[in-house]
Amino acid sequence: MPRLAEVSAMAAQGEAVCSALRGQVEKLGLSIGDEPVWADASFAEAIDPFSQEVSVVATWRGKARFGKATFFPDGRVFAEYQVLLPHPARPDSYVDSVQIWGRPQQLRGEAVLADYLK
Repeated sequence: MPRLAEVSAMAAQGEAVCSALRGQVEKLGLSIGDEPVWADASFAEAIDPFSQEVSVVATWRGKARFGKATFFPDGRVFAEYQVLLPHPARPDSYVDSVQIWGRPQQLRGEAVLADYLK
């Protein structure tokens, strides 16, 4: 996995992550437009306190939604992006966020649902 200095080489992988996040939203019949946009991410390195391995973390903030993607040294990815829209089939719930994980060629994901306060 590239280090922070090599983020530009991660563009295709980053675009795939963004597309997978949007795809999880679209599975629900919802849309968050073209968010997240890979080019809008800021980047940092994070050191795992146990293994001491360095991961690259992409963060989206400052617009209507917040998100984060962690690219681990072994090629795995975990990403989460806010949706904050009513669930289309469950009137008492909303879609808080979507998550994806795995290796770029086999990303899986799911929606994180929350109930409205009553």
